[in-house]
Amino acid sequence: MEQVKLGLRENWKQFSLLVLINAFVGGMVGLERSILPQIAEKEFALAAKTAILSFIIVFGVVKAFSNYFAGSLANRFGRKNLLVFGWIMAIPIPFLLMFAPNWNWVIVANVFLGINQGLAWSSTVVMKIDLVGEKQRGLAMGINESAGYLAVALFAFLSGYIANQYGLRPYPFYLGIVLVFLGLLGSYFFIHDTRQHVIQEEQTSRIPRLKDIFLDTTWKNRNLGSVTQAGLINNLNDGMVWGIFPILLASKEFELQEIGIITAIYPAVWGLGQLLTGKMSDKFCKKDMLFVGMLLQGIALILLIWAETMGQYMGISALLGWGTAMVYPTFLATLAENTHPLDRAKSMGIFRLWRDLGYAIGALMTGIIADYFGIITAIVFIGLLTSFSAIIIKIRMRCGEGESVKIWDWLIGKEVQSTCTNSHSMVQPLERLSY
Repeated sequence: MEQVKLGLRENWKQFSLLVLINAFVGGMVGLERSILPQIAEKEFALAAKTAILSFIIVFGVVKAFSNYFAGSLANRFGRKNLLVFGWIMAIPIPFLLMFAPNWNWVIVANVFLGINQGLAWSSTVVMKIDLVGEKQRGLAMGINESAGYLAVALFAFLSGYIANQYGLRPYPFYLGIVLVFLGLLGSYFFIHDTRQHVIQEEQTSRIPRLKDIFLDTTWKNRNLGSVTQAGLINNLNDGMVWGIFPILLASKEFELQEIGIITAIYPAVWGLGQLLTGKMSDKFCKKDMLFVGMLLQGIALILLIWAETMGQYMGISALLGWGTAMVYPTFLATLAENTHPLDRAKSMGIFRLWRDLGYAIGALMTGIIADYFGIITAIVFIGLLTSFSAIIIKIRMRCGEGESVKIWDWLIGKEVQSTCTNSHSMVQPLERLSY
């Protein structure tokens, strides 16, 4: 067997390449972020919010099930093969969007986008976790998600800027051709599979195998279940922001370039923030990180109902981005920490199945509420639902780490290590894991 070492420093070359590839993956989503709702209204004359948000519903469902199959097939076919196949599925996307004669073509493009995101992003996440081992998972996930969502922000801004200068189509989607070319060639020629790293970690892991991976990840396990429901709600509100935010801003008579700036701030703070919050999740109790992050998201969404000026929208967008930055790397680090190496890819796929179904549920729910009761009602409802998710984390989740610090203790200068049972002892009675 090939001798491998686990760790960020030991595998920095492959890790860096995977970060770059994941940035290309994120860029593919960013292309649509600020302009597709405008295309729906101006070029295809779609008025109903449910119809406009149909592309997000399709994207969310397809991405969710692609995540699931990516997790279950990763050990069988290899992470790299799934990554390459994910990029092959991206090839038609920019062409479909550029030349779409009707909205159905856009829907088909988002079927391919969902497959691309589910397979390619899932593969890069699992491969990075394989490479770094136990100690720096939060930092690794922070770097990974930062690269992905900074790319979302960058390409949301670029596509909005190009659309404002040269029109909604075809010019913004030329960027997509470049991303597909770089992502596919980079994945095929420069990325190596990480199966040997999984075998290496398996020899030393003390985490017990899950009895029923689907049920444990979905709800039965207190930590995994708390993370899964929060992931679903997080992407539910992100689906609402993705679809409704540009429409709300357009109704306030903001120009396309201004909409591009405001919608880019949210994923930019989300992306940059994860460089810090990923490292924070290695130090602080993950329960605290998730509770605060989801609560900040709920507050930010509710504040939208009072916003009027560009400065106010930019501030709220930044707050929403920071709340999301607190939870995103923490989701993945918590999952990795609470699963055996042989269960990890499948558990991650199940989590991402539920998380990305949130896109579809959020877009559908938001569209229906907005059509019948107005955009503001939809925003308030999703904000309250996000706050309720934070309460579930507060009540149900347990810290699960032997050396984590509670955020409140750290803020008041009382840096006392958590007395929680180490996560490797998840078979202990759950009462012993509570604060």
